[in-house]
Amino acid sequence: MNSVQTVTYQNLGWETAADLYLPPGFDEHNKYPAIVSTHPIGSCKEQTAGNIYAKGLAQEGFIVLVHDASFQGASGGTPRGIEDPSVRVSDIRFAVDYLQSLSYVDADRIGAIGVCGGGAYTVHAGITDHRLKALVSITGVNYGRLIREGFAQFKPRELAQHIAGMRTEQAQGAAREVSNLLPESVDSAKQAGITDIDVLEATEYYKTARGQQPNGTTSQLMSFSGAAMGWDAFTHAEVLLTQPLMIVIGDKPGGFGAYRDGWEIYGRAASENKHIVVAEGWSHYDLYDKPEPVGIALAQVVPFFKDNL
Repeated sequence: MNSVQTVTYQNLGWETAADLYLPPGFDEHNKYPAIVSTHPIGSCKEQTAGNIYAKGLAQEGFIVLVHDASFQGASGGTPRGIEDPSVRVSDIRFAVDYLQSLSYVDADRIGAIGVCGGGAYTVHAGITDHRLKALVSITGVNYGRLIREGFAQFKPRELAQHIAGMRTEQAQGAAREVSNLLPESVDSAKQAGITDIDVLEATEYYKTARGQQPNGTTSQLMSFSGAAMGWDAFTHAEVLLTQPLMIVIGDKPGGFGAYRDGWEIYGRAASENKHIVVAEGWSHYDLYDKPEPVGIALAQVVPFFKDNL
């Protein structure tokens, strides 16, 4: 049997496309702990959540399911390019449903990991779905905060009005436009005066052979982003987030805010078993795929999952 299988399963009214990573020596007659791996905003299952973290965890004996978000990648749903936090979290729940349907998965030993926006979606999923027994956030970003702050240039009311205007125009027949979230190249970003480490390193990851994948579009239908304006990944964490939790961040903060968000949820979580891992000297995008910081992360994440699943 191949170590990676492409699978599909039913979501709300469409199919989810996912890759199922199998451990060495996989035997369908055995029972395995399983992990849902959730990709960043603008990413896809073939990038860091899949080819780095899912692959690494599968090598350590876990079944790992990494899915494309609804309305994105190879998954269904129209219109394309929607980034809605409630849907992204629902995607994780459906991934748990699918794993629990597999005879070789131990339904009581399922955890979750996510990268960037996927890390915060994973945390929120754990707050609301206690079938998830252990949670890991890799350089997680609270998308609700990010869209109210960085994406809105710290003018959330103006962005909310702009989104409302776009929806009104589209309801009256205007074309829907999917916006690219990043510059076309690092050089063009620098020429535009962009200096933020996260924007520059995101562009270098997503727009070059290092991380580029056909479905990793780094684009979004902004007119459907209104729901994200009022969302927060960490709501009720002080009461409902009780599972074992591990937060991994780099210590070189950037504009997307993973360093800040990591420390915030570490402090707020009700979990008695919680850990924060700071990869010293490394940035948000270093943790996507660079061997040394990924090694730092997995050296803590693997035993964490083995102890708690």
